[in-house]
Amino acid sequence: MMKKLGVVTIGQAPRSDVAPILQKYIGGRAELIQVGVLDGFSREEIAETLSPGPHEYVLTSRLLTGEPVTMSREKITPILQEKIWALEHAGCRQILLLCTGVFPALTTRTALLIEPDRVIASTVAAIVGKRRLGVVVPLEEQKAILAEKWDRFGIAPVFAAASPYHMTRETFQQAARELMRQRADLILLDCMGYGEECKAIAEEATGLPVILSNALIAKIVSEII
Repeated sequence: MMKKLGVVTIGQAPRSDVAPILQKYIGGRAELIQVGVLDGFSREEIAETLSPGPHEYVLTSRLLTGEPVTMSREKITPILQEKIWALEHAGCRQILLLCTGVFPALTTRTALLIEPDRVIASTVAAIVGKRRLGVVVPLEEQKAILAEKWDRFGIAPVFAAASPYHMTRETFQQAARELMRQRADLILLDCMGYGEECKAIAEEATGLPVILSNALIAKIVSEII
């Protein structure tokens, strides 16, 4: 019987933008069971109940329409936890969180929960070493929040913002070149929404190595399926 890989997005499922990258590296060895924190929510309901308040951790994802939305980590965490338990109950022995944000208290009963924040940050920190890390994030207001993520590795990245959810070639070129002007040696696209086109644009604009978060986590997940 084919294995089930649970995939939970903080937006709405299925993620037609990210699933092909996961399938590319998993190679048909597991069925993707996708669920979303915002499944069943209207844009108005999201704005009324899940929007970030002052000093809350800001996250962004997309609706099925492709429209971007922002939300509060504190407000979506209880829903996210329920989604993880539902995937576990459905027979998923591995569950991938499709978000690079920091979630300090998520749990499973027996399934292996794969949190990109824990995997990607430590992997990239080991690669970059003493060189300067450049990070592209979706929103300007995420720069200060995400800088804290790298403190534990003794890394002070330089940041640029460009959303993957209303992307243009020009905005990505500008973000990549901003990091090059800040003397980045390596670039991380720090959101699961960035695709292979984003990586290609950043590489072309800078000539620097560019790490695509969803491709990196897909390759690692492929080793444990």
